[in-house]
Amino acid sequence: MKYSMLATGIAAALSFSLNAQQPTVSEDAVEVITVKSSRGLISYVSASGAKSDAPIIETPLSVSVLTEERIADLGALTVQDALGYVAGLYNGPYGLDTRGDWSQIRGVSPVQYLDGLKSLFGYYNNVRIAPYALQQIEILKGPSSVLYGQGSIGGIVNLVSKKPEPVTSGQVWAQLGNYSRKQLAGDITGALNEDASLQGRMVALWRDSDTQTDYVPDNSVVLAPSLSWQASDATKITVLANYQKNESGSSTQFFPHQGTILPNEFGQIPSSRFVSEPGFDQYDTEQTALTAIVEHDLSADWQLRLASRYSDSHADYHTMYGWAPKLQNDNRSVNRVVYLSDASSRALTSDLQLHGKLETGAVEHTLVAGFDYQHAYTDNDSFYAAGGGLLDLYNPVYGQVANLPTEADIIDYPSSTTYQAGVYLQDNMKIADKWLLSAAIRRDKATTNPELSSSASQYATTGRLGFMYLFDSGVSPYICFSESFEPLLGADAYGNAFEPKKGEQWEAGLKYQPKGTEHLLTAAVFNITEQNRTTTLSAAQASDPAVINPNGQVQDGEVTAEGIELEAQLAWEELDIYASYAYIDAYVSQSNTLGEMGATLSAQPEHLASVWATWRPAMLQNWQFGAGVRYVGETSDGTAYVEQGGVVLNEPLTTDSYTLFDAMVGYNFGDYSLSLQAQNITDKTVITSCLARGDCFYGQRRAISANLRYSF
Repeated sequence: MKYSMLATGIAAALSFSLNAQQPTVSEDAVEVITVKSSRGLISYVSASGAKSDAPIIETPLSVSVLTEERIADLGALTVQDALGYVAGLYNGPYGLDTRGDWSQIRGVSPVQYLDGLKSLFGYYNNVRIAPYALQQIEILKGPSSVLYGQGSIGGIVNLVSKKPEPVTSGQVWAQLGNYSRKQLAGDITGALNEDASLQGRMVALWRDSDTQTDYVPDNSVVLAPSLSWQASDATKITVLANYQKNESGSSTQFFPHQGTILPNEFGQIPSSRFVSEPGFDQYDTEQTALTAIVEHDLSADWQLRLASRYSDSHADYHTMYGWAPKLQNDNRSVNRVVYLSDASSRALTSDLQLHGKLETGAVEHTLVAGFDYQHAYTDNDSFYAAGGGLLDLYNPVYGQVANLPTEADIIDYPSSTTYQAGVYLQDNMKIADKWLLSAAIRRDKATTNPELSSSASQYATTGRLGFMYLFDSGVSPYICFSESFEPLLGADAYGNAFEPKKGEQWEAGLKYQPKGTEHLLTAAVFNITEQNRTTTLSAAQASDPAVINPNGQVQDGEVTAEGIELEAQLAWEELDIYASYAYIDAYVSQSNTLGEMGATLSAQPEHLASVWATWRPAMLQNWQFGAGVRYVGETSDGTAYVEQGGVVLNEPLTTDSYTLFDAMVGYNFGDYSLSLQAQNITDKTVITSCLARGDCFYGQRRAISANLRYSF
């Protein structure tokens, strides 16, 4: 029935076009700025929401875009840092982590994409992408499977690489920071021949740095050359290569509740404490990737676009940590386990798209039809055992462990191969220059380990339907329904193959770009449900004779997330403001598991708010000043309040809310610029979340960087 709604919507638009007269566009029609604000801080166009460049105020779903200029203005050292001011997004829910960039959108982790293609497969086998190599970051919120295939109900974070440009320009950047941070980077682009049909770009970065965690480095080398060739008037080919090597360790320490969120007689465990062993601990990653993008104009209104990437990545991961995350009887020590892994990933991803424009009466159609494909091989050989010995978290003495495991102890586990193929169709219809109707539908097939007899393919059909109205005032209200799916491997307690998890979202909102200004304001309310989550058997199910595996699981779980998001990007002559607020209630709405029903999803704040302002005073030419504040509400450990017979069996553990302050001061002189930037300027120790299993995570302490840039 819901898919018939998509067909009905398209049919209604076509019917309207046959009966409506051609409209006359008045001089008071809605003004749309289609690229960036004057200083480049605000982008008014996103490709993630529709897989084609579309004005944000004409996109009936929630999209946020961080431009290259915005990322630099915020002083973001990582992609995770850059996401800290986006509405409805909690960056770093598990604290400072050198292994990757983590976030939660509307209560759930999103899927990471690079240039519109999925970039992460498996776990802890990929490099952490440097924000300096990015042109912008696009955040698509809520279920997005209709265009991107399998994914979470949180949405996607699409990282957009820098690409060649025809005008010669470049930058050399030197950075010094606390924790012995030293970084050099460069970016140059321009035409390589007289008619600019051949354009090139090179982005390079070198970094040598420590971190707030003792004995954990954060070193990196990045080389990202790219080439664009206008092969003919109709055909353009862009090739992007990327080589990156990171040397780091385990900044995440899985500290116990006692001594972090709960009091301990010996005080709070230092946020810099290192639980592994110096000289043994490492998280070293290396990746090589090659992306090709081919764009061919079939006519003035129709275009073919093919994007394809092959990536090969590897990670050597050695660490120790306290497990279970609980202090021993002395209230000082943890018993460490040892973990080693040799993980690799090879992936081929492709997306073939047909873009077209046509008019049927008063309806302007923007069509996208496509086929995308993913083939990912992952292999994670590992070793896990006790043997790390005791470590005093208040006075650690390292080097006491004899016979540490080596690479020879790693166990060779079977590799995994996954395939996904999907076909999709989207029609964005503008009716009489006032109404917008966006309809899309998709069919997917996902298979894991097809070479095994136990392998089974999973299928899913997803859709999206959105309506929007464009007022002359610049206000655009909308309503949208969208879906997602996520495959699950294995079989349930009855021996039946799991079905994919399925998500549905209803969203309504307003977008406003005041005429004659560069401001962009958005507001959205949403309700998301995800079904087919796995839970343990209920008492009635456990006694069912049809149950094959009494210790197995069933798909009776459901999660609900609802809330409101507000985001404002404001630009005046001297002042820019980026502000956001979100209220998110994400909880388990159905479960068979005691202590889970009604529980708030772990590591998800109910309230998030932030404001960043940049002031460029006319009276102080060449100076700029920035300041920001971020508020994060309390989070829960993911369990529910349970009471039986007047006895409290479980009470959720919650973290305290916290507020952090950031700042920036800069001075420009000719082609040079100097800036001093700081995050968490008060050096506040915060706990980003604690989990029911017993561990807590520290957030980033004060991070200061001094920057010298030469631009030409």
